[in-house]
Amino acid sequence: MILGIDHVGVAVKDPEAAGKLLTALGMSQGETGTADEYGVACEFWGLSGKPEEVAVELVSPTREDSSIQSQLAKKGPGAYHVALEVDDIAAEMTRLRSQGFVQLDAEPCAGAREGMQVAFFYLGRAAGFLIELVQYETPRRR
Repeated sequence: MILGIDHVGVAVKDPEAAGKLLTALGMSQGETGTADEYGVACEFWGLSGKPEEVAVELVSPTREDSSIQSQLAKKGPGAYHVALEVDDIAAEMTRLRSQGFVQLDAEPCAGAREGMQVAFFYLGRAAGFLIELVQYETPRRR
């Protein structure tokens, strides 16, 4: 079951410059991490710093074959994905596949936060957008 929106991912080339803009909006940087499977560094930004708050995630490449390199090359920085927290990532992956979503990850991968598992789906041409399923060892939303 989908529990709520976890974060909105934004692809950036320069996380420091993007962070200055988020700071000007009154946001502060919280957790940071890397998702080595995807070759990205992630910074989670929010207004209150509460774990259950919907965050803005700045996603930047850590290597040339990063999963976001083509996004940045074709479209430049900008909206990248919406992450939905789920209580059972395997069940949601099955459900979304059955609804015609295009599965990008064969299995869930380690995310950038401690205890986070993720899997990406493409909505297809109708929306041209990515959805990230996120499951934590301990749910953040109840």
